[in-house]
Amino acid sequence: MAKPKVASDWLAGCAGCHMSFLDMDERIVELLKLVDLRATPITDLKEPDKDGVDVGILEGGISNTYNEEVAKKMRARCKILVALGDCAVFGGVPAMRNFTGDQAALERAYVQTESTDASGKIPDDPELAQMVHVRPVSDVVKVDVFLPGCAPSADAIFYVLSELAQGRIPEVSGDYNDWH
Repeated sequence: MAKPKVASDWLAGCAGCHMSFLDMDERIVELLKLVDLRATPITDLKEPDKDGVDVGILEGGISNTYNEEVAKKMRARCKILVALGDCAVFGGVPAMRNFTGDQAALERAYVQTESTDASGKIPDDPELAQMVHVRPVSDVVKVDVFLPGCAPSADAIFYVLSELAQGRIPEVSGDYNDWH
């Protein structure tokens, strides 16, 4: 039987969940005996296979139109979608931008920062993604497994991926950062 294919991507977040994935250390080798790790931010392949993967993992919230496209593509190309980390599950720290609004955030980032010179301006090009109200992945696409935590522990990630690799939907409960 072929190993299940797994792909991941990150959206609006800090990449801490993928760092936690790497914290599995030598257990990654054990996991690779169970799964075919495809496109991820930590591999050369950057998009899920066109013919699909068994498990898709998204880290980070939805903060712009490009994030929406990535989430929809991952959902279309995977059988099971995992929202990994607080940003993907709840919106996380990036959602704090919602309290100030998009325009104020852009002004601060591109015009008002201490390092910006007098010519500072907000980039405006039709090819740039447009900011949207930051929200969890499940507000844009159907999510099958939610693994909160900032970041979820390597143990929690290993458990979820091991269960999925063996054809089981993991039961996720408790304090995910304290799993041993």
